[in-house]
Amino acid sequence: MYWGIDLGGTKIEGIVLDKTGKTLLRKRIPTEAEKGYAHVLNQIKNLISDLEETLHLKAHKIGMGTPGSIDPHTQLLKNSNSTVLNGKPFLNDIKKVLARDVLIANDANCLALAETKIGIVPEIAPNAQVVFGIIMGTGVGGGIVVNGKVLNGHMGIAGEWGHNFLDASGGKCYCGKIGCVETILSGPALERFYDPKRKTPLKTIYEQSKTNAHPHAKETIDRLCYFFGLALSNVINILDPDVVVLGGGVGNIPDLTTLGRKKTQDFTFNTYFATKLAQPKWGDSAGVFGAAFLTED
Repeated sequence: MYWGIDLGGTKIEGIVLDKTGKTLLRKRIPTEAEKGYAHVLNQIKNLISDLEETLHLKAHKIGMGTPGSIDPHTQLLKNSNSTVLNGKPFLNDIKKVLARDVLIANDANCLALAETKIGIVPEIAPNAQVVFGIIMGTGVGGGIVVNGKVLNGHMGIAGEWGHNFLDASGGKCYCGKIGCVETILSGPALERFYDPKRKTPLKTIYEQSKTNAHPHAKETIDRLCYFFGLALSNVINILDPDVVVLGGGVGNIPDLTTLGRKKTQDFTFNTYFATKLAQPKWGDSAGVFGAAFLTED
């Protein structure tokens, strides 16, 4: 069996798959991070116990997707927007709490892995060797899968395109840098560009861009596609992936696979653009599937 946990800021989802990838059981519980680090660890333990009791099985190895990543040199979790986890020896602690082997990757890597194994990638590019998975939502992140395996990198930051410099107009990022990809392509950043005085859902902005219902709506979506193309072209030039999977709420904007693709082509160092851009088959659930596949031998 493959056992996976997707640790999010507001919910923890658990899944058990058989060897064919069929779902045997899924369950969600609240993270309750406001109650502290130790409570989050205990919530994960409770969820695993519940899955085991329901199936009358024992998990010997568990895959886990987390916001942020484990630094391979310090063994501390870093770069998580669930700040209660940052600076903690999370992997060592959760192994002690669960008393079994745990494998961890960040949530974008888990999305890329799930879509490579049982998602959109086998359907559109069955011989794909390199897959880049994107999460564009409240934040922006990326993950890399090469020949069916997650690429973590020497410092545990492989794929973190959300904090590459893109344009100074994005302003200051929470990470302390100026003009990160996340300051321009995240949902909150686009909503602020549209109207800095009030929050308007990106879905509404997109709908307005097609009807000219608001003077800034089309400008906002055009800005998204332009800077998406500029940011993604750097990934294409370095990795040259077979497939780019567009996850997250912003990734659902249809124009990214048309105008966004054209802008990416304009900035890519090649005379043609053959990279496939696709939205994930499993949507927001891809992470927990990918977490489970971390345990695959």
